[in-house]
Amino acid sequence: MVRVTDYKLRQSQDGRVFYAIILQGGIEIVKSATGSSYLKANTVSLPTTFDEKTCIAMLDSDLPGSIQKVETEPYEYTIQETGEVILLTHRYEYCDDEMPTVQFSKLVTQSSNGVEKLSAL
Repeated sequence: MVRVTDYKLRQSQDGRVFYAIILQGGIEIVKSATGSSYLKANTVSLPTTFDEKTCIAMLDSDLPGSIQKVETEPYEYTIQETGEVILLTHRYEYCDDEMPTVQFSKLVTQSSNGVEKLSAL
């Protein structure tokens, strides 16, 4: 399972504006280069045809699937916080695991901050 943790307004190369939901996978325990353990959860951005209200309603929803590490051709990536440019040979992708279409009922629940959330049928 993956969880919808956020959404972002994006713009395609041809100028069209759309929303993407941010999915977070399960928590993993990994070892650092120094041998210390820490917790990690991978995230991916998934384009949608949804409006902002639907994206807000999907926050904290669980969806079937997983986030998988996929090897790629080497590419440069700039760490936003530091400006450092690093070379990566992988990316993370959402894998639907033969996901069936998820149908949502009308907006029926409300979170503590007043934002409506969708309920899966």
